[in-house]
Amino acid sequence: MPALLTLQTAIAFFGVSLLLGITPGPDNIFVMVQSATYGRRAGMLVVLGLCGGLVVHTTAIALGLAAVFAASETAFVVLKFAGAAYLAYLAWQAFRATVAEGGNAAGAALKPRQLFLRGVIMNLSNPKVVFFFLAFLPQFVDPARGWVALQLAQLGGLFILATLVCFGAISYFAASLGLRLRGSSRAQLWMNRAAGTVFAGLALRLAVAQR
Repeated sequence: MPALLTLQTAIAFFGVSLLLGITPGPDNIFVMVQSATYGRRAGMLVVLGLCGGLVVHTTAIALGLAAVFAASETAFVVLKFAGAAYLAYLAWQAFRATVAEGGNAAGAALKPRQLFLRGVIMNLSNPKVVFFFLAFLPQFVDPARGWVALQLAQLGGLFILATLVCFGAISYFAASLGLRLRGSSRAQLWMNRAAGTVFAGLALRLAVAQR
């Protein structure tokens, strides 16, 4: 019979995952900025995209592919610079974004697929996530219970659920604040500039990241 996590392990892991979810980091800052700038719906689509990236990471961990990637210095460098380039592109878009009539962001017209892909790319292009999963998930695995891959998959699912809860809350409150500001063209302009600055900072942070 497939091994299942014990209730104690599942609760402990989920609790730690919730704490990690509310700890300031690139992903939740990204969600905060997108939600405040474009609204709650856009923010939640980005959150779902980030979770989609976590599904890929979980699968890679369970199949042992992540360890192969982590051992490659070239793969790490290529991925981090690809991620930094994408964030720099988002920064450029934010700085040049126009403000539509009534203070609505021109970027609010982004299609759901585009917003979802923003989250996916943001997550997958950060090689630090691979190392984090490799270090974090195995700590809660009990080899004596058998089928380690299934245990890792279950842990990944719990982490994704915790991410949905935490990032969903961040998106909700950031969008509520942004709604008040988006009614002003001047405030929207400053929000775009702030978003551009955040994206540029995240790009620089990723570009200089070490293994």
